[in-house]
Parts: sequence; C-alpha cells; structure tokens
Amino acid sequence: MAEKKKSKTVSYNKWGYIFLIPFIVVFTVFQLIPLITTIYNSFFENYMSGLKQIGPNFVGLENFKTIIQNGDLITYASNTAIMWVMGFVPQIIVSLVLAAWFSDHTLKLKCQRFFKTVIYLPNLIMASAFAMLFFTLFSVNGPVNSVLIQMGILKEPFVFLGNITAARTLVAFMNFVMWFGNTTILLMAGMMGIDTSLYEAAEVDGATSTQRFFKITLPLLRPILVYVMITSLIGGIQMFDVPQILTNATGDPMRKTLTLIMYLNKHLFSKNYGLGGALSVVLLVITAILSVVVFKVMGYDKED
Repeated sequence: MAEKKKSKTVSYNKWGYIFLIPFIVVFTVFQLIPLITTIYNSFFENYMSGLKQIGPNFVGLENFKTIIQNGDLITYASNTAIMWVMGFVPQIIVSLVLAAWFSDHTLKLKCQRFFKTVIYLPNLIMASAFAMLFFTLFSVNGPVNSVLIQMGILKEPFVFLGNITAARTLVAFMNFVMWFGNTTILLMAGMMGIDTSLYEAAEVDGATSTQRFFKITLPLLRPILVYVMITSLIGGIQMFDVPQILTNATGDPMRKTLTLIMYLNKHLFSKNYGLGGALSVVLLVITAILSVVVFKVMGYDKED
C-alpha cells in the first residue's frame, strides 16, 4: 500500500515538472542566455568607428573603469533617482489611502467597482501613448498654456519642457498616474487578507482608526510593501519610454531628464556593445544592492 502511494506521488510530481518546462525554456532563451551574453560582451572592446567594426577585443575590466570614472553615470543616476522619488512618494501615499478606503466595510462606499476600474485604467494605456498625450498638452502652443493664458494666470506661454523642475515633475506625474492604480489593487488585496477580528479587538480596546492603521494594517502589510517598493525601484531604474518620448530622446533641459536606461540606449544605438554591456552589468549590481537595502530597511530579513 505504501509503495502504491509513493508511486502516485511520484506520478503527480512528474506532471509538475512537465508543466514547468515551458517556463524554463522561455526563461533560458529570453532571459538567462541574454544575461550571460551581456556579461560576456562587457569584457570586450566592440564598437563601430564610422563604417569600420572595432573588435571584439578582450579588454578585461576597462569598460567598467570607463563607465565608473565617467561622471555621466552619477549624473544620470541622480536624475533617475529624483524622478523616481517624485513619482513614488505620492504614489504610495495615495495608494495606501485609497486601499484603506476601499477595504473598509464600515465606510460603505458606493460605486466601488466603478472607481476601482477608473483608477486602474491608466495602467492599461501604453506609456508611449501617455507620453505623446502629455507632450501635446504641455507644449508651448498646447491646450494647457492656452487655458492658463485665457484665465490670466500667464501672460505668455510657459515652456514646460524647457524648465528642469517642470520637465521632471511631468515625468514623475505620468509615472504616478500610470502606476498608482496597480499599487492600490495590490495593497487592497493585502488589506483584505488581514483578519477582521484584529480590528474588532482593537476597536473594543478603544483604538482609533489612525492607531488601527499604523499598529495593525501597516505591520501586516509589510510583505506587500516590500514587493511594491522593490518592483517600483526596478521600474524606476528602468525608466525609459516616458522621458525618451517626452524629451525627444534628448533628456533636455540640460540632460536633467536623461535616465540610466536612456544613457544605455545611446551606447547601444551607437553600437558600442562593450560599454553597453558593462553599463548593463553595473545597473544589475545597483538593482541588487538597492533591493537588499530595501529588505534590510523594512526588516523583512528578520524572523518575527
């Protein structure tokens, strides 16, 4: 009887491994092999000089030295960090507030499904289309300047994309609008999974709604918050399409909206594959370090 049970378990395990094959194949072909190839290419001099191909010649860590010693890396990293923070801070605050409202049954909010759909809709719009929309709206002769002039707020058109603060704010605002709906859904799912008896016990003990939120909701949401922060951090480091289209790939004004991935794209566009590969590896290391920092700061690596 025990042998029969064991063979049945082995049979079920076999089907589990079979269903994993498509994922393993896709991951290997589209992620693992390109990752290994990128790391390999980062140790070679490989670029176009006019119509002449230079390399690939093995240069060791020279590409990494060039990237690190070049001040552009720090400049573009600070640009990316500033715009990410400007978009993420309001995103997490608004998402927490909306998630708390939607998951609180005592409020008895009406038309919840409608509002949930509306706040999630921007997430379904392509970032390129969103960037083109804002580029048109905030151009010198766009609708926003026309309305502000007609209302008497401005005397002449304001060049939004020619001002550093305005351009960065637009990029951050677009990222906020596109992603706060997705963050709200994730946080709301986490809140709905919290045992309601905890809130009832806290209410009996006289805890206010604010105390219940900070003492019960936030601590129990820690796994979801860690996930949201890390995925948002990775998305921030990969910020490309919105500033690329909004600034016509220039990163203006004064390259203050040029992100790390736009910087990487310039290397790949010029077919400098060695430096492009080295920069990709540097970004991978930065992402890994920041992810570990998030885990440490949130205390998620400690056992409760």
